[in-house]
Amino acid sequence: MKTRVLMVCLGNICRSPLAEGLLKSKVDPNKVFVDSAGTGSWHIGSAPDKRSMAVARRHNLDISDQRGRQFSQSDFEDFDHIFVMDNSNFKDVISMARTDEDRQKVHLILNEIFPSENVDVPDPYHGGEQGFENVYQMLNEACDEIAEKLNNGTL
Repeated sequence: MKTRVLMVCLGNICRSPLAEGLLKSKVDPNKVFVDSAGTGSWHIGSAPDKRSMAVARRHNLDISDQRGRQFSQSDFEDFDHIFVMDNSNFKDVISMARTDEDRQKVHLILNEIFPSENVDVPDPYHGGEQGFENVYQMLNEACDEIAEKLNNGTL
């Protein structure tokens, strides 16, 4: 049975598509399924932000086939691990949790590289190209940690 991982940000067009693409590139697709979602509904069905696709492409990653979707309560049943990009996303996702088991699935992604510091992945949407590169680098490092844990069975 595959381990199922969900990446969540606000609109599902900048940060979580990058995290999805990054983690997919680091794990065995026969063992791990990765998806992404947004807490908001603005970009349902939309491709990732052009700047996210561009930074991914510069790093030999193609995320152009992804489409935005909204996080739903059923995602707690469908996924083993839910990684959120910031504290606001964390609160939004946790508020939909029905049980302690649901809540235990939700983690701030940068706690993988900054344990217990609850650091946000900054939303690059209103910034320039460098913001997308910075977000890519943060998520790449966090996804390295997640992939290692998935591959060695500690997550």
